[in-house]
Amino acid sequence: MMATKEEIAAFIVTEFPQTKCVVREVGNGGATILHEVGVSELRPGGTVSGPVLMEVADVALYVAILGEIGIVPLAVTTSLTINFLRKPAADKSIVGVCKLIKVGKSLAVGEVSLYSEGAVEPVAHVVGTYSIPRRTA
Repeated sequence: MMATKEEIAAFIVTEFPQTKCVVREVGNGGATILHEVGVSELRPGGTVSGPVLMEVADVALYVAILGEIGIVPLAVTTSLTINFLRKPAADKSIVGVCKLIKVGKSLAVGEVSLYSEGAVEPVAHVVGTYSIPRRTA
């Protein structure tokens, strides 16, 4: 049932062409993605916008889940809670590192730490839940 990094990356490119998120790693109950920040994604004061950070977290969680259950397009976010911790660097990509907490038959829960590329301290911490559609055999 598990999907490979290559399968997931191809699925994301095909089904979500609007995202700038790139799959870096998938497996062992987690995923890492990267989002190159553009000028249009900055807020006044030179910080990365909240919606960009939320997108990176959501995609990281989705990718980690697909790595565990296979390509299930209709798995959807049911909740996403973000804590903004510090100002992201405007000139660095955002890296999302997801670790799944629980993957059940109908729900998956994970947490994502977001970083400015190269930084040690996270810029945000996210907890999210996905609904997994019932699969028929």
